[in-house]
Amino acid sequence: MGFVVGLKCRECGREYQVDPIYVCEFCFGPLEAVYDYKKIKKVLTRKKIMQREKNLWRYRELLPIDGDPQVGLYSGFTPLVEAKNLARILGVKSLYVKDDTVVHPTLSFKDRVVAVALTKAKEFGFDTVACASTGNLAHSVSAHGTKAGFKRFIFIPASLEASKIVASLVYEPNLIAVDGNYDDVNRLCSEIANKYNWAFVNINIRPFYAEGSKTLGYEIIEQLGWESPDNVVVPCASGSLLTKVWKSFKEFHEIGIIKKLHTKVFAAQAAGCNPIATAIKNKTDAIRPVKPKTIAKSLAIGNPADGYYAVKVIQDTGGYGEDVTDDEIIEGMKLLARTEGIFAETAGGVTVAVTKKLIESGHIGKNETTVICVTGNGLKTQEALQGHTSKPHYIPPNMAAFEEVLSTIDHK
Repeated sequence: MGFVVGLKCRECGREYQVDPIYVCEFCFGPLEAVYDYKKIKKVLTRKKIMQREKNLWRYRELLPIDGDPQVGLYSGFTPLVEAKNLARILGVKSLYVKDDTVVHPTLSFKDRVVAVALTKAKEFGFDTVACASTGNLAHSVSAHGTKAGFKRFIFIPASLEASKIVASLVYEPNLIAVDGNYDDVNRLCSEIANKYNWAFVNINIRPFYAEGSKTLGYEIIEQLGWESPDNVVVPCASGSLLTKVWKSFKEFHEIGIIKKLHTKVFAAQAAGCNPIATAIKNKTDAIRPVKPKTIAKSLAIGNPADGYYAVKVIQDTGGYGEDVTDDEIIEGMKLLARTEGIFAETAGGVTVAVTKKLIESGHIGKNETTVICVTGNGLKTQEALQGHTSKPHYIPPNMAAFEEVLSTIDHK
């Protein structure tokens, strides 16, 4: 059996049993999994974690499942890259990239949350899974869902990048492209979830699904030698990832895995969809919805479900929120690629570009240890770079032609 003792409303504190529900019936606040940390502290140690397989389930006591993991056995424990070249360019001493562009089967951090959601869906006895997605979640539910034997309904904005649509269709789910933005898709899915007995991973399974994001934070601490960083920069769409990274740090501190916790948490958003960053800059916890207009479509949630809670984390930890333009996003993608050899999707460009601005503005100290969270692979959003990269040198197949080109290339 697991260590979850129930669900609890994040607003009024009312408690519920473990069921596929996600909203408080009294105040309509969101529900969250609650754990018995005293019991977890007695059984989970650094040594036990290090003896386990290098996947996200090495932290299973802190995840909301009752039996054995059933999905996502090859997800998690992605590299924490010491980004010395990027650090030198940005003028800081210690910089790391938590690289979720690799290892995961569908090449994004969404494999973390889907592993937990679908394992829980099996425990609840569902035979159909569904989601509202800006792309990465669609890929993950499509892939893991078919391997786990679920029927799958995937809902996306019709304007999603063509490469992301293909990356879902290859798994042959029921893909529904909705004429509208993510917020429109999500509203429709909420109606559908109320009618059909399906496991919507980011609706009725959300209290369990969201907990999978914590594994990114656990890994950061373990890979830093069981230390928390001074700063962590997290891309924000709904705001859930940011809140769960912070929750993972607090949990490790509460059960004694780490002795000190001093991390500042920073939100990274696109200027074309920046309700969380705007609230921080305006020194308010009120989230004002916006209509997304950005190339960072995976972050294009104009009315973020966890926006208020993300703002609260940032305020409590002394962090900040920043946003960047589409041009800055592209430059961030290219900067990470040419310095560290990491090809991130547009959301990664957001995080890198925001980190640059936070350093320049003094919000991140130059002698502090900072971790940048890069959550998806650039192969998913190649369209964003069209017209923004150098062109190949086209030559006939002879040495003279090559040497003519070579003479024009600066190869110092």
